[in-house]
Amino acid sequence: MFAAREQTDLLFRMIAPAALYGRPVAERHRIVFYLGHLEAFDWNLLARRSLGESSFHETFDRLFERGIDPPPGEEPVDAASDWPTREEIADYNLRTRHWIDKHLEECDPWVLRMAIEHRLMHAETLAYVLHHLPYAEKSGPAPVFAPSEAPANPLEPVSAGSARLGQTSGEFGWDNEFAAHSKAVPEFAITRYKITNAEYLEFVKEGGEAPLFWRREGEQWFWNGMFGSVPLPLDWPVWTTWNQASAFARWRGLRLPSEAQWHRAAEARGPGNYGFRHWDPVRVQAFEFTGNGWEWTRDVFAPFEGFAAHGSYPGYSADFFDGSHYVMKGASPRTAPLLARTSFRNWFRPEYPYMYAGFHLVEERA
Repeated sequence: MFAAREQTDLLFRMIAPAALYGRPVAERHRIVFYLGHLEAFDWNLLARRSLGESSFHETFDRLFERGIDPPPGEEPVDAASDWPTREEIADYNLRTRHWIDKHLEECDPWVLRMAIEHRLMHAETLAYVLHHLPYAEKSGPAPVFAPSEAPANPLEPVSAGSARLGQTSGEFGWDNEFAAHSKAVPEFAITRYKITNAEYLEFVKEGGEAPLFWRREGEQWFWNGMFGSVPLPLDWPVWTTWNQASAFARWRGLRLPSEAQWHRAAEARGPGNYGFRHWDPVRVQAFEFTGNGWEWTRDVFAPFEGFAAHGSYPGYSADFFDGSHYVMKGASPRTAPLLARTSFRNWFRPEYPYMYAGFHLVEERA
């Protein structure tokens, strides 16, 4: 718990005080929400629902309980003045942490793991929200960039076989990771690397939509990194929406992988760029497979057979089985190692442009 808190505390320390009430991502709450949400979630889950503790601030318990994921065109319209002061939230946070720390040994280990992983998820969510703050409103290391050509990215065969999806009973996982099962996967081929900025640039030159992380000045393209802008690194993975990735795949005459195909490919490859080691991507050749950006699949987010919502957080997955979200696999530079397990399933709307997400392409061969 303490290591997870340090990751989220770090993010709040790096932003200017005035930025706290900004909303750099239109589809999400103002940054101030996250300052209260992380502690409110822990308090509501561990203290109130799990251990039966009485509320000391019901208004904050409700206000900060849950984030938002609005459909396009339904972004929030609240004002900065609608939110509590930083000092009020800090007092609430201090009280929740003090109580939880005194009662950690009483917590159900599974529910405590949920709280830890939830906070680590938000260490990433908050990172991509802060990514879009003006550089003057945050502090951190400048992007590390050395101009380099992109590598060839051939299709490589993956033999037919069985993919294991999900977690088995007794392993920790979120409700959508259960129940574990195997799925037969015919032979296919997958690109050696994630699609690079260089490959996607050719698509843009022919009319494809540029990603949010790119910026054009005259004839020059730039990458908007977390703490600075650099000339577009051609050998970095491109980060796109699902819609953009799908359009590129059609342009290439290929497909996004299914979740099962991703598993078959990932089983034969090594780890990658995740675990808070970098703020931005690195060249695609640097790591084998998982990491350097989540990966879009072509599969709609849906339950596995045997799905059952967890009683402590019944809406975690079920609220998003709506046909409007797509499965993402892998990890990004800001994904915690705990969440980089192959069974973990992320999901986002197809038009959502802020997530650190790239993709491989596949060719069916059966």
